[in-house]
Formats: sequence, structure tokens, C-alpha cells
Amino acid sequence: MMETAEYLPRVLCAQSGCRVAFGELVQRFESTVYAIAFRRLRNHAEAAELTQDVFVQAMRKLDQLREPERFPGWLQRITVRLAINRIVRRPPVISQDPEKLVAIDAETGSPLEDLMTEERADQVWGGLKRLKMLDRQTLVAFYFEGQSLIEMSDRFRSPVGTIKRRLHTARIRLREELAHLQLV
Repeated sequence: MMETAEYLPRVLCAQSGCRVAFGELVQRFESTVYAIAFRRLRNHAEAAELTQDVFVQAMRKLDQLREPERFPGWLQRITVRLAINRIVRRPPVISQDPEKLVAIDAETGSPLEDLMTEERADQVWGGLKRLKMLDRQTLVAFYFEGQSLIEMSDRFRSPVGTIKRRLHTARIRLREELAHLQLV
């Protein structure tokens, strides 16, 4: 691992807009980011693609890094978060065997199940609409827009701890709204 004294000047230079310094950081940390991505994704092509995404994200957000000496850990957190997002949003693998495709097609939900799912989604959105704007914005940013706590902290100009508390409170208020809907 690169010593702090070796990468810190490059981070500071990159934060001031030096692309050469950022390129040197990419070269130094690329294998580490790839290893973390591969450990999570278990796929070489996806890990390579995620590695590129991590450095694009890092370049865009580098000015937000408040403690440049923590660059390796910051880069690791970006990698883990993006890998988790990719896993969660990854479409299920579907076999190419025609017999299995027919079986999968036969297992789709009934029209009643589809209607119930749609109705539940409408209830959630209805509950969200009845919340105060800050509660609604907090829940939408986290659950629907996929923003991290740090991104939300920047967006709402509040400490991460405050964002966590808002999420907790907003979830409770949404649960109460949904419980009220079911009683009606």
C-alpha cells in the first residue's frame, strides 16, 4: 500500500484540478479497487466495469473529501457501495434452456397478484404524499434515488447523524400513515 506521504500530495493536487495527479492515483489504486469489486461481484467483467465507475465517481466527488489522508478508505467505501448497488439492481440470471424459460414464464404472478402489488405501491406513494416535505424527500432520496447517507448529507446540508435520524423518523411516520390507510 502506498504510504500517506506518497499519495497525500497527489490527492491534494488532484483536488485542485490536476488530472495528471488523479491519473497517478488511479494507476496506484486501480488494482486495489478491482480486488474489492471482484470480491463482492465474483465476475471479472463486472469488477472491471465497476472499477471504472468508482474512479469516475471519485473524480466527480474528490472535492468533497474533507480529509485527504483518508483517500484509500474513502475509495474503498465508494467501491463497496457501488458494488452493493450493482448487486441489488442486477437483473436475475435467466437460463437459456427453452424448457426452463417456459417454466419461468408459467410461474409469473396472476393478474390478481399483479393488481395487489400495484395497489400496495399506490398505498406507499399515497402515504409518502401525506408526509411533510422533508420526510418525503429524505425517504425518496434514500430508497428511490439510491443516494448514500453522505450524498444526502451534502444535498440536505446536514450532518450524516441528522440524516440517519431523519430516515428513522420518516420511516416511522410513513408506517403510521400506512397503518392509518389500512384502518380506513
